[in-house]
Amino acid sequence: MSLIDKIKSRSHKVDPSTQSNYTDFKVNSTTLELSVSFEDKCIRGNVQFDLTNKTNTDKLILDTSVLKINDVKVDGETVTYELGPAKPVVGSALQIAVPKNSAINVEISFETTDKCTAIQFIKGDTGPYVFSQCQAIHARSLFPCFDTPAVKSPYKFIGKSPAKVTMSGRPVASETANVYKFDQPIPIPSYLVSITSGNLCKAPIGPRSDVYSEATNIKECQWEFEKDMENYLQIAEALVFDYEWERFDSLVLPSSFPYGGMEIPNMTQLTPTLICGDRTQTTVMAHELAHSWSGNLVTNCSWEHFWLNEGWTVYLERRILGAIAAKEAKSQGKSDEESKVYGEQARQLDMISGWNSLVETCNTFDPQFTKLVIDLEGKDPDDSFSRIPYEKGFFFLYHLETKLGGVEHFDPFIKYYFKKFRYQSLDTAQFVETLYEFFTPLNKKDILDSIDWDKQLFASGAPDEPKLDTTLATEVYKYGEKWVDYIKKGDFSTIPFSDADTESFSGEQSMLLLEYLSEKFKTLKAPVEIIRKLPSVYPKYAKSQNGEILSVWNEILIGNGNYGAEDDIVNTFAAWLGHTGRMKYARPGYLLLKNGVSSDYAIAQFKKYETFYHPICKAMIEKDLGLN
Repeated sequence: MSLIDKIKSRSHKVDPSTQSNYTDFKVNSTTLELSVSFEDKCIRGNVQFDLTNKTNTDKLILDTSVLKINDVKVDGETVTYELGPAKPVVGSALQIAVPKNSAINVEISFETTDKCTAIQFIKGDTGPYVFSQCQAIHARSLFPCFDTPAVKSPYKFIGKSPAKVTMSGRPVASETANVYKFDQPIPIPSYLVSITSGNLCKAPIGPRSDVYSEATNIKECQWEFEKDMENYLQIAEALVFDYEWERFDSLVLPSSFPYGGMEIPNMTQLTPTLICGDRTQTTVMAHELAHSWSGNLVTNCSWEHFWLNEGWTVYLERRILGAIAAKEAKSQGKSDEESKVYGEQARQLDMISGWNSLVETCNTFDPQFTKLVIDLEGKDPDDSFSRIPYEKGFFFLYHLETKLGGVEHFDPFIKYYFKKFRYQSLDTAQFVETLYEFFTPLNKKDILDSIDWDKQLFASGAPDEPKLDTTLATEVYKYGEKWVDYIKKGDFSTIPFSDADTESFSGEQSMLLLEYLSEKFKTLKAPVEIIRKLPSVYPKYAKSQNGEILSVWNEILIGNGNYGAEDDIVNTFAAWLGHTGRMKYARPGYLLLKNGVSSDYAIAQFKKYETFYHPICKAMIEKDLGLN
């Protein structure tokens, strides 16, 4: 059996997270109309699929979940249909009899229910607001579809609402009040379908980029992103190829949005936790931009191969940020060579944090989901989501970059890979096959043959630790070691540390320091009296509004300070969690309250705020706290 056949044999041929018979059909185009009712907290809609019946089957099966189906038409004629029983994770299959003709048009009218997991109705700062989030398999609760990333279709979108609407496409002029039209000629999968409606305004952040939000924080959003948006675009284009989506606009959503960002085509969704006034979290914007190629143009064919989306995206993100750092260094008077070296050092600093995150996740997460390619048969893709596809995927690609001769040898492959698979979905075997296809003529087949593919792709746990450039991390570690020595000596009459010590640290270095101290204070069992004095030692960190710093800072304090439910530190953090829907912070935050204070306290705080959270986030926290 060949290597490619072996890899193919280790994963499913058909996406296990869908009940649809997607392999029987080609979706030529989709028209989706969604009408928002703020009064009913419901979205009513109509979807039309222009299909080619590839296998002459007499039935069409689509994914649905907690949807109400009102009517089904095939080629303009009303037909009967069967909505199957709800199954855990995958929902209810919608089965429709269809002719064996090659060309079929199917039209379905439907409406969401109060159990819809894809949408959240909230009261925004300036009026009613609704937004959707369909990744991974929540699109089926918004509209009937082939809810698998294996299926991609061009879309025409129509949004109806009394408030402004954004959807996953390029705006098209509409002559009718409260009707918004969008065209998406580039084929996209169901998880990238989106609708948002609220009192939105916009501001420019680049010649081909606007940022949208409610008016209350539009200026802050503009300032946060305008410095580097076009730089990001131009660097990414040089690395891969020209941006194909025309505009890269973004939307800063309300604080209950469960992710850092979501790469919706033409309207990337962002968490407001990025708006922290220091531009240190604009890396998320670089990540979402990178998805324009990795994920949106070239897509994993199932969530078992999620690393193809996220590992590649982190790889491109770090290349973009390294180039930005080099450009910044050059503007400060460094030579071309010095700037290039500094840019690579900045990329490596980010890798060090990524490696630490990967190791921690591998040590604490379900081992079956610490593999690069996972098995999702009978499992919820949401349960498998972690830093693994991001960081283990990245370090796999970095391993390839290093073994194949560095960026100058790997960069031509980047362009080749994305051009070969654009508009398509693929699996890991196809990726490996393409590596051999590209590098064998360059006499690098022996290098590829030397890779332990089974270990890289299918083994649980962390891969072999890479050798990384620690130039920018060494300054952090040297300072952190002073804390280690101080605690080991045991003389706590004075604390010889202050904010002034870290004035020269970049935002990334500050985050690395806090991660280092968090680990060391726990290992060394730092005295409670020292932990409790930290806010006066580092008021800069104590007062920070940066979620990356806030989360680790409170992990240090609450995890080691022996605080109780009556302490201000604990209650202030709990209140912050109660208004922070980003799962990266909310989920570990509640676990911190559970383990650092008490289970009863964590549950009580969650119950106080549970209606604030998006359904996806709420369900995951309930699992974390053992409430389901």
